Amino acid sequence: MNPLTIMKIKQSITAFTANHPKFVMFLKDVFSDEMEPGTIIEISVQRPGKEKVTTNMKVQQSDLDLLENLKGIKL
Repeated sequence: MNPLTIMKIKQSITAFTANHPKFVMFLKDVFSDEMEPGTIIEISVQRPGKEKVTTNMKVQQSDLDLLENLKGIKL
């Protein structure tokens, strides 16, 4: 991976963490316990002046395998 790209990603992560500390703490809390197949993840998005949209997914083993592979990427 291009070192300049890695630096930009790190800067973006730092800015995101500074802008949304409660969300980052929430994610750390949720992912501090091992995720298991069958776990339901739900997300909602509400844009200004629009109706809220919500969806969910049931975690599968292949999803966990993907997350494990992503953990191996060093930024």
